[in-house]
Amino acid sequence: MLKSAVEPQIPPLEAGDHLDQVTFHQRYKSMPAGFRAELIGGVVIVPSPLKPEHGEYHALVMMWLGNYWVATPGTRVRDNATAILGDTSEPQPDGALIIDPAYGGQTGYSEDGYAIGPPELIVEVASSREAMDLNAKRRDYEQAGVLEYVVVVLRQRVVRWFSLHEGAYREVVSDNGIFKSATFPGLWLAVEALLQLDGATIIDTLSRGLASPEHEAFVQQLQQQRDEMR
Repeated sequence: MLKSAVEPQIPPLEAGDHLDQVTFHQRYKSMPAGFRAELIGGVVIVPSPLKPEHGEYHALVMMWLGNYWVATPGTRVRDNATAILGDTSEPQPDGALIIDPAYGGQTGYSEDGYAIGPPELIVEVASSREAMDLNAKRRDYEQAGVLEYVVVVLRQRVVRWFSLHEGAYREVVSDNGIFKSATFPGLWLAVEALLQLDGATIIDTLSRGLASPEHEAFVQQLQQQRDEMR
C-alpha cells in the first residue's frame, strides 16, 4: 500500500535568520497577513511596532513624494513595497520614487508581481533602527544601485541625503537648507520644514522646484524616452 506524500512544512521567518533571497521570499509569502520582515545583507530583520512619531513623518514624506509623482508623468511612488534587490537583499523601504519602466526606469517585476531592481530613490524614516538604516541597509542600497538614498533620522533631528557616484554613496550637502534631487529634477525638500512637521512649507518648496525649467525639461525627457521604447 502506497503512503501519500507529505508536503514539507515551510519554516516561519524569525529575526536573525541567515537566508538567501529566494528562501526568504518563499517563507515571507507563507507568513500571516500583517507580518512584516526584511532581508538585509542576508539577515532577516523583523521591525518593532511603530510609534505615532514615525507615522507622522512617514505621512509627510509620502505627501512630498506623492505630489511630485502627480506632477511628473513617467514616475511612480511606492509606500512600504517590497523591493527585490539581489541574492541577499529584499527590503521594504518606507518610501520609494521610481522612473516607470516604460519610461526607461531601472526596476521591473517578478513573475509573481513583486518589484525587482533598485528604485531610483529610497526614503527611510529612522528611529530605533537608525544604525541599521545608516549602515547595513545603506550598503545594500549602494550595492544594488539605488541612485539616491534619504534618511530622516528622528533621534538626531537631521536629514541625510546620499547620492551614488561610481558605485559608492557620497553625502550631499543641502543648498541653504533645501535638498535638490539630482535624479529627479524639481524634487526639492525643505529640511527644517520636514523636521518641524511643517507640511505647508514642504509643499511650497516642492512647488517652486516643480516650476523650475529643470523639472519641465525632465518631463520632456521622460516622454521622449517612452516614445523611443515603443
